[in-house]
Amino acid sequence: MATMRLQSAVLVRIKFSDGSEGIGEGTTIGGLTYGPESPESIQSAIDTYITPSLIGRSADDVNGALQLMDKLVRGNRIAKTAVEIALWDGLGKRLGMPVSQLFGGAVVTKMPVAWTLASGNSETDIAEALEMVETRRHNIFKLKIGKRDVRDDVAHVARIKEALGDTASIRVDINQAWSLEEARWGLKGLQDVGCELVEQPIEARYLDGMAELTSSYEIAVMADEALNGPQDALTVAAHHAADVFAVKIAQSGGLKRASEVIAIGQAAGIGLYAGTMLETGLSTAAALQLFSTVEKLHWGTELFGPLLLTDEILANPIVYNDFCVEVPQGPGIGATLDTDKIEFYRRDGARSLNAAAGE
Repeated sequence: MATMRLQSAVLVRIKFSDGSEGIGEGTTIGGLTYGPESPESIQSAIDTYITPSLIGRSADDVNGALQLMDKLVRGNRIAKTAVEIALWDGLGKRLGMPVSQLFGGAVVTKMPVAWTLASGNSETDIAEALEMVETRRHNIFKLKIGKRDVRDDVAHVARIKEALGDTASIRVDINQAWSLEEARWGLKGLQDVGCELVEQPIEARYLDGMAELTSSYEIAVMADEALNGPQDALTVAAHHAADVFAVKIAQSGGLKRASEVIAIGQAAGIGLYAGTMLETGLSTAAALQLFSTVEKLHWGTELFGPLLLTDEILANPIVYNDFCVEVPQGPGIGATLDTDKIEFYRRDGARSLNAAAGE
């Protein structure tokens, strides 16, 4: 889909009248290459539309703030997510409890975490995967394919699966690149070589095609770009258009809406997978708070965003160990920004983080 050499994150700080603060993040993959929001549009939506509506409101009324944002701002899910994370973070800090407790309480302290292999070169990907397994960092691998001929992509996956054997789980992400006809060949071939899951093989709008693929093969079919909040989740479930939901807090519209996507998946008997928009550790920490409350993530997580970045903006980085990612401890989302790094990396060169005052 795109080669990313730079990632921009929109960071939000909300200051409350009692002196407490909350922090949040809104990040998208590859700017407008991936979806309708960009760092610039996220900042504009927050500064121009969301901030004025929240000033003076009760800071503890997070649900009320979400309903107001939905009423005043159409779409812009990532912008809303950034603000919502800061609201939950502030509430958790004032109460002295983690955000997971606000969603019923954590049932796990760590979760399996996947890694993406995207070089396109079989030998390079095999070497990287073997190193990850050897160091016990990852044993679940998602291959980015879809640019080449279907048969070439299947052969690429087959070589990697053969090299890794049963030591690792192999999945693929097509990012909507295949036609339905290509997907029929692709899913059969991937299934035959031992691949376990295929993510969004065709365009998100083709739900009937997704339903056909889901019912025709044993390999699991995962919806990703088709899921933009609970309404989409209900539509996908009603069409039987996926075996698995890739649940992303930013794509869903925040922690609350992502929890609703999770509930729909659970009610429909659809497997769950914690997805990423390649966020920094801040939003990753928020996602971990929510997903730690889910009893069974059938397909694990891909919350590896911080590992892709060349530097860390958190004072207390997310911990990755023994094939898992650990849930941050402490009040709120369990994350603290490294102020020196924020000053160094911010794009404006002058202004502080976006701030909104509330009660």
